[in-house]
Amino acid sequence: MTPDGEFRDPLPPRRTWLDRALGRVGGVALLLTLAAGGLMIVALAVVFVGLLLPVAIGAGLVAFVSLWWRMRRARRAGGAGPVRFVVIRR
Repeated sequence: MTPDGEFRDPLPPRRTWLDRALGRVGGVALLLTLAAGGLMIVALAVVFVGLLLPVAIGAGLVAFVSLWWRMRRARRAGGAGPVRFVVIRR
């Protein structure tokens, strides 16, 4: 007991070699868990890109065919000159 009437906390037990070893193993396990989580996020990103890439290629193919078809129809209609696309910005 202290002079103020407070009780002292007992001293914590000394750390043994097993406590230090388990602390290091726990730190390594945490590091490996974070690395595995990062790899999982990268793998999910690759999967999403793999799923979106065919959609983007398909959309580009549809746009190409649409423009090709319009140019073909314009040439048949007598427009011998090149087809010009005009972009109006406001």
